[in-house]
Amino acid sequence: MDFKILRKEITEKSKYDFVTASTQLEELVFNCTKDEILSIITEIGIIPEDIGHDSSEEKLYTKVSDIIFAKALKEMGYEVQVLRERADCADIIAQSHFHSYSLIGDAKAFRLSRTAKNAKDFKVNSMVHWRGDCDYSVLACPYFQYPKNTSQIYKDALDGNVSLFSWEILYILLKENVKETQELCLKEIWNQSAFIAKSTAVDKSKTNFLATQNKNIAKIIGITNDKFEEYFTSIKRLLVSRGSEEIHYYENERERVEKLSRKEAIQELLISMKLNSKIETIKQFIDQLQK
Repeated sequence: MDFKILRKEITEKSKYDFVTASTQLEELVFNCTKDEILSIITEIGIIPEDIGHDSSEEKLYTKVSDIIFAKALKEMGYEVQVLRERADCADIIAQSHFHSYSLIGDAKAFRLSRTAKNAKDFKVNSMVHWRGDCDYSVLACPYFQYPKNTSQIYKDALDGNVSLFSWEILYILLKENVKETQELCLKEIWNQSAFIAKSTAVDKSKTNFLATQNKNIAKIIGITNDKFEEYFTSIKRLLVSRGSEEIHYYENERERVEKLSRKEAIQELLISMKLNSKIETIKQFIDQLQK
């Protein structure tokens, strides 16, 4: 299975109720080979532009990103559980088979057209709270969607010991066959925020967090910084190709809209603004008050 096939499965199963759909997709993903997961990891952090905003398909896609994260951790030797709740809790719990520690995980995916992201989008503070009795909190986010310079999320991560991980680094770990064993304990990887915090200046929001973490992880897994960067370069090429596909989708949409009649354009605008739905919601509220 590759990303395109997974995407079709998500579209098809979004017609079912959420629990049924996510359960079926978890079974599908957990039956994938490591090579299949490697190909999917490079793209899962990008939400396709043709998926409707706040749609059932988008909600299912984000859940699948959690499932992919869990599967990657399983390939690294962890016992994992994908939680079904969508309330105030983590999405993944992973336990080491060989060493006495556990972690909670949360996956993030963004649209390439999404611009102004803020600290709340990354839920770093929430992950401190969600950790509970677990030892580490790990966020899997598209690497190139992290803020480039100063950001509150770096201070929050350092203060709360939240690992600002990425799909790209997960790819590297799997590609390098990094796996937790009786002889190899990987908790140093998940504890990077605590390690970096010890050597960070007073203004933690300005720390060069990602670059420092990259060098540390390269050293931990025994590869050179150059090889680490080579992996990132290869992933960048894939992201550029994916970006071109998303642009093509919008170009086709623009062409389609330009051909609409006035009546069709008005109807489509009304649908996109969800005016009828909003009116109906208010009517239902009024009806409840009048009963």
